[in-house]
Amino acid sequence: MNTDDDGHYDAAVDALAVREYERAGNRYTRGGRRVLADPRPEIDPFEPDQKGWIGQGLQQLLAAAVAYRVAGADGRATQRAVEGIAASRDFETVLQRPGQAACLVEFVADFRVAGGLDGAVETYDAAAERYAAAGDEIDSPQALATTPLFEAGAATIKQIARGQANGEIAIEWEDLHGSDPSRPGEFLAHRARFKRQRLPGLLDRAIADDHLAAPRGTTEYNNERHECPNCGSNHVNWAGTGIVCLRCSTPTESM
Repeated sequence: MNTDDDGHYDAAVDALAVREYERAGNRYTRGGRRVLADPRPEIDPFEPDQKGWIGQGLQQLLAAAVAYRVAGADGRATQRAVEGIAASRDFETVLQRPGQAACLVEFVADFRVAGGLDGAVETYDAAAERYAAAGDEIDSPQALATTPLFEAGAATIKQIARGQANGEIAIEWEDLHGSDPSRPGEFLAHRARFKRQRLPGLLDRAIADDHLAAPRGTTEYNNERHECPNCGSNHVNWAGTGIVCLRCSTPTESM
């Protein structure tokens, strides 16, 4: 993370590793609120920001809603989604770089899925339309897609998907974005269409599996100093404050 969340993000990941999903949701919530209030010392969240650092706060609220759903705390997931939608809509009046408002609408759709709320399909379609309308004003969609706002918008679906892919990267850049960056609107609109198709099913499976993986951090294969007590793997992932199994996100044991 590049924003100051007072350690709540790492604490949430630590909770995921021990399968305490409601506690993870609580810590993601606290981290998200902290980032939205004070993203970075030089950033006023109610002033235009070319990079969109508040996206990392929205992402933590979204991850909180997902964690609550996996924990079976559906009411809290819905409350967090409503909170995230309100914040995203509010920031639409603040972030003025072409394409940023569309990304915030994309977040609104994600929150609707995570909270079990109606209207996600229509909201994804609205985001795609916003991207298409902004296309002529976007010089480099690749550069825009690597800003904190857009990377935050991609983080949660990637996290959910890797838990269903043996810990590997299940959603690549090419999956999430269009194939032709010379058409910026369509290049970015693909994000919303891809999520519309994939996020509901991925979330349903995470809930059925009772498992939300830790996000992928720094990884190493065949680490002879660590072994997973759950599945026996020695492929590791530095996430949260410790080292977890790349495969199942269980805290590893030193050998």
